Amino acid sequence: MDASTQTNAAHLLDWYDRSARALPWRSPPGSPPPDPYRVWLSEVMLQQTTVAAVGPYFAKFTGRWPTVEALAAADEGEVMAAWAGLGYYARARNLIACAKAVAARGGQFPQTEADLRELPGLGAYTAAAVAAIAFGQRAVVVDANVERVVARLFAIDEPLPGARKAIRVRTEEITPDRRAGDFAQAMMDLGATVCTVRSPRCLLCPLSHACAGRATGAERFPVKPPKAAKPQRRGRAFWIGQGGAVWLVRRGGTGMLAGMRALPDDGWSARGDGASEPPLPDAAWEGGGTVRHGFTHFDLDLQLMLYSGGDWVSFPAEAGEWWPLDQLEQAGLPTLFAKAAALALAQKEQVGEYLVR
Repeated sequence: MDASTQTNAAHLLDWYDRSARALPWRSPPGSPPPDPYRVWLSEVMLQQTTVAAVGPYFAKFTGRWPTVEALAAADEGEVMAAWAGLGYYARARNLIACAKAVAARGGQFPQTEADLRELPGLGAYTAAAVAAIAFGQRAVVVDANVERVVARLFAIDEPLPGARKAIRVRTEEITPDRRAGDFAQAMMDLGATVCTVRSPRCLLCPLSHACAGRATGAERFPVKPPKAAKPQRRGRAFWIGQGGAVWLVRRGGTGMLAGMRALPDDGWSARGDGASEPPLPDAAWEGGGTVRHGFTHFDLDLQLMLYSGGDWVSFPAEAGEWWPLDQLEQAGLPTLFAKAAALALAQKEQVGEYLVR
């Protein structure tokens, strides 16, 4: 690392010492590293999710499962329900698998980036973040905020995702041997609070004097390709309410929203993904409106179908469960089905016979 790079790292760390965000999974600058469990848990939750959204979930998880051993011993259905609303549910399944693997090691996380990569569900980014932040290892940590800062700092004009190799190389060049965890978090904070996507606050940036992108307009970096239009899918979900409860099913163990409680649906995914078939003949239903939801690779219009038959219905016990309406928030419905349930409940005054029989 040359003298100017060392100086820039020192400037950034000085700024971090004064301006670090107070986050529940962090230790203050200069303090002993935080518990690896809390670092790992937060980093998994923060993937493609904002700090504001993660905060309440992190508090709920650490309050209920304060150690990795406690999480490993938890009922998987309860963990998935607690995750509901945070999205990207494969993260929760990886979380459970990793917790079990660490518990099998006596509750101790490996300390090196390479060994952390051997744990299930830990990719390059998470392994680097845990190694640097929890164990003080020098590791190259590149999240979306760091990616933006580095692309601007070096005016990397190759479009993403192709630019990521150059961004990683540059991040490697500027990462110091000392205080690597604080440096990684400083870069994250800089991207989140100063070098923001829109209207970056360059006058407040501790690296502005060295930023090549500032001269040509920092906002143009990183260069992103045009967004491709997402496919549109359509489907139906079925609301069967009686006796102050609604019928919920457990989705299959693989695919989207796997293992989650949900309303029965018609298999709106082209791949099936564990969705169930309509539970009653078409003549028993009336339309109850449509909810829209965006997934990573497609958008979905889900039509809500309300049971309008006059007969009391029953299902095999193993097919699902009757869930009390006054405790529906505790069912851990994924956001898509929570939206559909809210739409059904909003119609209670007009179509109460669909809800309670």
